[in-house]
Amino acid sequence: MLFRKIQLLILLFALPTFMPAQEEQLSDHIVVDPVYQQEIEALRAHPAVQRAMKLIEETDEQTVQETIHLTEIPAPPFKEEVRAVEFKNMLEKIGVDSAWIDAEGNVIALRKGTKGDRTVALDAHLDTVFPEGTEVDVTVNADTLFAPGVGDDTRGLGMVLAVLRAMNETDIQTEDDLLFIGTVGEEGLGDLRGVKYLFGENGPGIDSWISIDGGDLGRVNYKGLGSYRYRITFKGPGGHSWGAFGLANPHHAMGAAIRYFVEAADEFTEDGPRTSYNVGRIGGGTSVNSIPFTSWMEVDTRSIDPTRLDSMEVILKNAVQRGLEEQNALRREGRPLTVEIEMIGKRPSGELSPELPLIQRATAALAPFDTEPRYTRGSTNSNIPISLGVPAVTIGRGGEGDWAHSLLEWWANKEGHKAVQYALLVLLAESGLGTR
Repeated sequence: MLFRKIQLLILLFALPTFMPAQEEQLSDHIVVDPVYQQEIEALRAHPAVQRAMKLIEETDEQTVQETIHLTEIPAPPFKEEVRAVEFKNMLEKIGVDSAWIDAEGNVIALRKGTKGDRTVALDAHLDTVFPEGTEVDVTVNADTLFAPGVGDDTRGLGMVLAVLRAMNETDIQTEDDLLFIGTVGEEGLGDLRGVKYLFGENGPGIDSWISIDGGDLGRVNYKGLGSYRYRITFKGPGGHSWGAFGLANPHHAMGAAIRYFVEAADEFTEDGPRTSYNVGRIGGGTSVNSIPFTSWMEVDTRSIDPTRLDSMEVILKNAVQRGLEEQNALRREGRPLTVEIEMIGKRPSGELSPELPLIQRATAALAPFDTEPRYTRGSTNSNIPISLGVPAVTIGRGGEGDWAHSLLEWWANKEGHKAVQYALLVLLAESGLGTR
């Protein structure tokens, strides 16, 4: 185990910097209304808020230790239960009015406001991309933590706890009800299932949404990058590569389908709103000398424009049908191939107006940290509320980090407390200080 960790550290410093492709940096420039600048300044001048900001810095090491603790509880896709129970226990220990795990597996803790006319949520996701059995022990080197999932998004969970603790210990009240949330299913084939449930008919009724996810202090994500994802499976009788030669071959059909898809998709994406495509996984077959029974692939398409995703779906289906028909036309015996096209992921696109109070506040709250806003379009939990027109923003987990979604993932506590302070300011600005 120790040898493996040493190997990871050597690789980390030997390899070039890697940027995850989950977000697109924008050239947007948002003019902040002076009303929101004054609002942030008034918050910073409030004695209780000043005490909370100081407390966040003083308890920074506790926040780091809580991040380590949660990172070392595996949370593979669709198996977040153990981490969820522990996160709920930690929220309850700090103190909330009530806490529960909903039918989808999300952890929700309610902190009641003085008025309760609105509900504002602060979220980080529980799940990681890593499969069951991945070693998630944290290696600490000075201020740097090394472990799969430590920055995406376990650091976010630690920040949610730190914000709640700072509010409780300084007796800060808000007008609006607050929900402190750990969501399931943000990554990969989880397809945002946790946040989709929260904004569905059985959800708690959220009026404003703040997510903490990857990225440095300064990230303000208020545009959603949509995606459609598919699993395509060709099926046939299969047989011996010599004795059953002449049967239609699912691999050959899939190969042709990929070629036709790439040719048409490449032409389509050369101009117009930015759109991408990718054949990410392929599989099937039993041996080198066997005609496979099945051949499957998983395809990801993304676009800033929802209509482009619909067009890409037509291109994909036409290519698959063409590959199927071509291979069936070549068969000399046996039954024809069939194909199934299953949508396995659908993340909506969307954009919010930069004039929305939440976006204005998220921008204005960066000024005290001498940090320029970095506006992004990403694929995050905020996609769902953004697509519904609900005020939503995803902010960064601060510090420094890299190699998310890999075994080399790391996060360094470079003034990480500032991201917690920033999250607190945004949350308080959006929910309003209250008095009992």
